Amino acid sequence: MVSADEAVVPVAVRSLMARTADRDEAWRSRSPYAERGDVKIAPLDFALTRTFGGLLSRLENYAGKLARRVKLADACAASFAGLSDEELAAAARQLRGPLLRHGFRQDLVAQSFALVREATFRQLGLRHHAVQLMGAWTMIDGRFAEMQTGEGKTLTALPAAITAALSGRPVHVITVNDYLAARDAEELEPIYRALGLTVGVIQHDDEPEQRRAAYACDVTYGVNKEIAFDYLRDGLKLGDRRSHASRMAGKLGGVDMPPLLLRGLNFAIVDEADSILIDEARTPLIIAGADDNPLPNAIFAQALGFAEKLKPKIDFLISGNAGHVELTAAGSASLKTLCQGLSGPWEARRAREELVNYALAALHHYKIDQHYVVVDGKVEIIDEFTGRIAEGRSWQHGLHQLIETKEKCEITARHQTQTSITYQRFFRRYLHLCGMSGTISEVAGELRAVYGVSVVRIPTHRPSRRSSRGTRVFRTSEQKWAAVVESVRAGHREGRPTLIGTRAIETSELLSRLLDKAGVAHVVLNAHHDRDEAAIIAEAGRAGRVTVATNMAGRGTDIKLGPGVEAAGGLHVMLTEFHESARIDRQLIGRGGRQGQPGTYEVIAALDDELPSIFAPALTRLLKRMLAGEEAPLPKALAHILQLSAQNRAQRLQYRIRQQTLRLQDQRDSMLAFARPD
Repeated sequence: MVSADEAVVPVAVRSLMARTADRDEAWRSRSPYAERGDVKIAPLDFALTRTFGGLLSRLENYAGKLARRVKLADACAASFAGLSDEELAAAARQLRGPLLRHGFRQDLVAQSFALVREATFRQLGLRHHAVQLMGAWTMIDGRFAEMQTGEGKTLTALPAAITAALSGRPVHVITVNDYLAARDAEELEPIYRALGLTVGVIQHDDEPEQRRAAYACDVTYGVNKEIAFDYLRDGLKLGDRRSHASRMAGKLGGVDMPPLLLRGLNFAIVDEADSILIDEARTPLIIAGADDNPLPNAIFAQALGFAEKLKPKIDFLISGNAGHVELTAAGSASLKTLCQGLSGPWEARRAREELVNYALAALHHYKIDQHYVVVDGKVEIIDEFTGRIAEGRSWQHGLHQLIETKEKCEITARHQTQTSITYQRFFRRYLHLCGMSGTISEVAGELRAVYGVSVVRIPTHRPSRRSSRGTRVFRTSEQKWAAVVESVRAGHREGRPTLIGTRAIETSELLSRLLDKAGVAHVVLNAHHDRDEAAIIAEAGRAGRVTVATNMAGRGTDIKLGPGVEAAGGLHVMLTEFHESARIDRQLIGRGGRQGQPGTYEVIAALDDELPSIFAPALTRLLKRMLAGEEAPLPKALAHILQLSAQNRAQRLQYRIRQQTLRLQDQRDSMLAFARPD
């Protein structure tokens, strides 16, 4: 019998979702790892799930079920409250067998959650709220929990991680940077230890033995790219011995298995899930070795020299939103003339044009303090989503070497790909994938289509007291920055702390100079100061404190208010530019007014900011003509239309890029499968 909720969903979609529900078993592969095999998603299935996936999540009234389950955990609380610490640890040991045999049965999960809540109170003096247990139960069910910023997602993950670990599953708690991974592992380690569990953490500089020891723990904290790269390293060791049969054949032939790092992809809790699974999904993870045919360093200087002689809009066209360069027919002819008489890559049309295309991108698209920084004579890429240095990452196809040449840095060796994977494919291989974020409902359909995981909105513990001071969009950047400085000075006089968000290092440092000129004391948090992040954030809630930050302060951090600040109105958050995704704006806004505290936010932007200039150029030109000679900002309605137009177009482009990445990976696998010898 079809329920009333199901009746509004097309039959094709219900059929699709039934297949998705069975995917876990279908994807299992018999291998040294516990992991799912790959499944190609049909375009029609993807489109239907993306369109209706979010609707299905809202229709099932899952939050009501969660509230009833939390009451089961509440009912178990009394049985643990009177136990000694030793008896509490013994109770955890006694749960292992039933959880291993019966899995996540409701009564067993309720007992585990009550146990974790009691242990957390004893070790940290904190007791999980009902909404935090709702979030944890959402993850035990293999879903994503949308919890507003400030609701305590670090503690929310704890009952789910401990319950999964007690059931015998190796657990990975995955976050966006080393600082957060180390912080969470250190703060929560006493709770794990009290319940007889071990916890490890993966850091960027760890050696293989340290990594292997961390993965051997019951629960391992780490950054998404570190765990994914370790998975690729294990894949290189395994080669064609991934299947159970080939492993047994190897043992019979006297071939030992190489020492692996991970114990498989069992249970993943992904913090800031939309950042990792959506925003970073288009970035391929590549392990590369030395190039068998390296280019001489002089070639890169020649390529830049040729690129400087080509004329924009005549010899080449460049897409400002993606850095894609295309030579025109005139440009191709000009390059051929420039290369006349030269040997090496300059003789072949395809080779010279590809190299000069990257040189043009290095000159005209990739900018210092926006896309990369130079640290100790090395070019370091800036992660566009976090504002942090992406350690160990380099651009491919000679682009990195061209930028090193442009910046007069030592040129590193080019590499060729040995193995690669996308985040989309990597995370689909976990047997149990779940997570949480404050801004995930907008992409619920895509998450369900790509990963087969639905999104559940969790209510807040306390009503929000955060309020908006509105959005002002000025004609020029000069007008914008003048308004920003004046707003900061006003907040400073009130004794309230202010957090100012910028999109790039260069704009954060421009604002810093303007604040210095205005006599406003402040601190700057960007990729040049990332080592001081913890100290800067710890002080950012003090009365009168002014913090200028890139998106580094936008996710995973908690700004604690100093004495008297709550009475003065709480933290004030200011955005000085719209981001490509409205979700990133929401994350930064969410730094203030957390857990029912007061807080305010405002947006002060300009028509010549990067986002409207690239993604809504026609509308931007029209509005500039309307504001010619005006000092006042745009009317609120027009500012809202501009924001929606630019962000929607930017988000559609990013979605198309993610889809192209997914399709190309499937096509590549099909070609490899066709070419593989019997």
